[in-house]
Amino acid sequence: MIYFDNSATTKPNAAVLETYTKVASNYFANPSSLHRFGAKSKELLDTSRKQIATMLDVLPEEIIFTSGGTEGNNLAIKGLAYSYKNRGKHIITSSIEHPSVRLVMEELEENGFTVTYLKVDKNGVIQLDELKAALTDETILVSIMGVNNEVGSIQPLQEIGEILASREHTFFHVDFVQGIGKIPLEIDKNAIDLLTFSGHKFHALRGTGALVKRKNVHLHPEIIGGGQEMGYRSGTENLAGGVALAKALRLTLENESKRAELIEIRDYLLTEITQMPDMTVHTKKSVAAPHIVCFSAKGHRGEILVHALEKEDIYISTTSACSSKQKLASSTLKAMGVTDEEATGAVRVSLSYENRLSEAKIFIQKLQEIIENLNKVVK
Repeated sequence: MIYFDNSATTKPNAAVLETYTKVASNYFANPSSLHRFGAKSKELLDTSRKQIATMLDVLPEEIIFTSGGTEGNNLAIKGLAYSYKNRGKHIITSSIEHPSVRLVMEELEENGFTVTYLKVDKNGVIQLDELKAALTDETILVSIMGVNNEVGSIQPLQEIGEILASREHTFFHVDFVQGIGKIPLEIDKNAIDLLTFSGHKFHALRGTGALVKRKNVHLHPEIIGGGQEMGYRSGTENLAGGVALAKALRLTLENESKRAELIEIRDYLLTEITQMPDMTVHTKKSVAAPHIVCFSAKGHRGEILVHALEKEDIYISTTSACSSKQKLASSTLKAMGVTDEEATGAVRVSLSYENRLSEAKIFIQKLQEIIENLNKVVK
């Protein structure tokens, strides 16, 4: 099997699974319980929080465990909007955000907030001048995805942070679900106030993730109850998931030394696909993360390619896995100026550090054969 759908989800690391099982079996007490067994569970949870904080160069109390990217984005955006609504009700985001950001923005608009959606260029990148022009005295939040989940475009986070650093009443949120472990990021240097990531994107377990919330930021909680996670995310803590998340993050960051190999595979795919007739590559190498390649085959819908490759035991997706079953033209590609036909036919190859160049070569060979056969049928 060749698995090239890592932006949808990754295979859990064996060592991470072992850690999860060990903790779930031996430290099953509720971390909020007063007895010694509960205290041991709480100590282990705190240790995991400290480990993640150290790896991200933030404070332990700035790590809120969540169930993943969607919850993290909801808590960050709605939590901040409702907490600071008396300062202003204007929010800025981009036109190519993940649904867990875009739909939250639409909900906030229905509740009296004003949202500015920044356009992107043909490479899928916002323009800083448009951001500057959009800022007002009422702007309380700028939420920009670090790495686009469909085409892999990297936004200029450092430059955005520099623009916002002098604005005391404007906070900066980054959906970094697709970026963590793939591109380097210094949270403090980039003046990021809120940052979301999800465990199942880097070989941890589904249902795990975290929101980095700097200590100067207050959020209105989305989930209230027992007051866990410093009151921001009530509910019995997923201890085994949190420990496994810390383990997976450490292993992923250690793998950053292999980024050159990942880039080699991506560049090989970009070169080979570009040379194939009637192919359009939507991922621009100069501004792209090392693990995502998005392209369209003229005259063929994306799901046709996905299923044809599936028969060869090769797995890719049609752009975002979260909306792939709807068979709609990619909103990200349309925002980049891509035609409806190409946007509907787009597919995404997404890599992990476990993939190899030899797999990419097999993929290209099978893709060429499939396209040739499909073209014969069409003709």
